[in-house]
Amino acid sequence: MTYLPRLYASADAWAAAPEKRLMLFGMSGLGKTHVSNMLRGHGDWFHYSVDYRIGTRYMGELIADEFKREAMKVPPLRALLMSDSIYIGSNITFDNLAPLSNYLGKPGDPSRAGLSLAEYRKRQDQHHDAERAALLDAPHFARRAGDIYGYPHFVCDSGGSICEVVDPNDPKDPILRTLAETMLLVWIKGTDDHSDELVRRFERAPKPMCYRDSFLMECWGDFLAEQDVGEAEVDPDAFVRFAYRRAMAARQPAYAAMARNWGVTVTAEEVAAANSPASFEALVATALERAA
Repeated sequence: MTYLPRLYASADAWAAAPEKRLMLFGMSGLGKTHVSNMLRGHGDWFHYSVDYRIGTRYMGELIADEFKREAMKVPPLRALLMSDSIYIGSNITFDNLAPLSNYLGKPGDPSRAGLSLAEYRKRQDQHHDAERAALLDAPHFARRAGDIYGYPHFVCDSGGSICEVVDPNDPKDPILRTLAETMLLVWIKGTDDHSDELVRRFERAPKPMCYRDSFLMECWGDFLAEQDVGEAEVDPDAFVRFAYRRAMAARQPAYAAMARNWGVTVTAEEVAAANSPASFEALVATALERAA
């Protein structure tokens, strides 16, 4: 089996298409959501956020239940919950995914809000299942955007961890084949300078991440050995910083393979300069010419 051809065979085919459908992928912080919001803001593009779909459709109940568990530890809140006097839920938006990140958590010392490794791995698995399902939902939403709402164009804003749930070198990968049949996959590629800035940003405010279990366990074992600590002594922020730096390097070859085998590449500098839907559409045409 060979890789599927790109949905748009050439720059001319892209320019002439009455329905333009894209999926943006790459490390968080390089412009996926910025571009998606820009396109949506001009009225002709439907914006589908994979992370939002995960946090609402597939993990919304898990997130809300975790809030309720914490509330049940507080007697006044427990009494109100037991009498159905209050409602507890998450308020996830495209621009605020904190409830999802908070639920994923970080492993380590419970006195520093760390999760046990077993609980952390369970939540990682839940996210992987949710991400696969949310990605497979994207073509349905592309059709729905036109059929119900009349949007001619569609942009899927994928999470940075897409490369953790697909095999870009397998032409039979079910998720990538499903996506490639419906949209053009576009990698937003950063430079070393971008990577350095993303690491600095993460160092200032470490956030939960999602990794393949094999990668996670390798990082966990190396971190324990390097720091000479036990599981319950791990500084959760220190560990996620450690894993993030490794993930930055590990994900680049996977993203590159996704672009090479399934889509096209644009750079973060090019994306930053594309400040209108027309200029971004022109950038995609340029990417298709480069890939020809």
